[in-house]
Amino acid sequence: MHDGSGRIVVQNLSKQFGAVNAVQNLSFTVEPGSVTGFLGPNGAGKTTTLRMLLGLVTPTSGMATINGRPHSQLGNPARVVGSVLENEGFHPGRTARNHLRVYAAAIGVPDRRADEVLGLVGLGSAADRKAGGFSLGMRQRLALATALLGDPQVLVLDEPTNGLDPEGILWLRNFLRSYAREQRRTVLVSSHLLNEVEQLIDQVVIISQGVTRYYGPLEQLRKSQQSRVLVQPADPSALVKALQENGITGVSPTPDGRVAVAGSTVQQIGDIAAKAGIAVYGMQEDHADLERMFFQLTQAQYTGAPGYPPPQQPQYQGPPPGYPPQQYPPSGPQHQQQHWGGPQQ
Repeated sequence: MHDGSGRIVVQNLSKQFGAVNAVQNLSFTVEPGSVTGFLGPNGAGKTTTLRMLLGLVTPTSGMATINGRPHSQLGNPARVVGSVLENEGFHPGRTARNHLRVYAAAIGVPDRRADEVLGLVGLGSAADRKAGGFSLGMRQRLALATALLGDPQVLVLDEPTNGLDPEGILWLRNFLRSYAREQRRTVLVSSHLLNEVEQLIDQVVIISQGVTRYYGPLEQLRKSQQSRVLVQPADPSALVKALQENGITGVSPTPDGRVAVAGSTVQQIGDIAAKAGIAVYGMQEDHADLERMFFQLTQAQYTGAPGYPPPQQPQYQGPPPGYPPQQYPPSGPQHQQQHWGGPQQ
């Protein structure tokens, strides 16, 4: 039925809607025991990619598999993958417990599992409340509980912190870390809350305009970026000229009137400014973080600015041993699935 690996493989995946290339030749792998962040601005192709992975959209080319098989070939997919692409699939007049029992019956798990997952997501005391009265954060937790019903190897979550308060975000972060690392499960998280994701993920896939901009360990991405010094001079133009004349070329103005200098130290900049007679009102070392690197990699999608960095080739070496590529992409009529990874209808 499947290889049981818990591995997500996306290889040369593309999707075209008419003249629009929503996704272009994406490749990455998500291994069990890790949390991978899937990042990109709105319209980057994240949701389309997740829908192809979950069998909701047919790829134009390439393949997206879980446990070495496309979603449609997993048998009872809710026992393999749980997913949350939206949290609006609740009958407003049905209690949280009854909502989960309906889905539990559909995937063949006992009714008691409904109470178990409600406890896991912190909704045990709200089991008999109607979903129509839930806050956004509570609906997010209920959607996660639905995804967990089948005790899946793989979790695929789109914006899972949406609507959660700070305590809920901390809880979710700890839960997903434990689920991935202690239970050796596979977690793929799509989000635009970059600072929050940075504290959760092990590796990152950054896409923009449907193209991979970076794929690899988060720590490697950090190391690839130089720290910089932010300088508040009396005359920014004069400081830029003085720095360049002294061989410091990594200089650029910032929107707030400061000058960002890469590849230099506070002492070097201060000496050059003093020699040139330029007053400096302050300097601050600015270390690379995920948010700034994200905007550097995706800035053209926001601004249309020239000089967009070319796509970085993902560190992907092909499918794992024994992978049957002749079966992909799946052919025939598209079989629709519930967003939470439920059984075929």
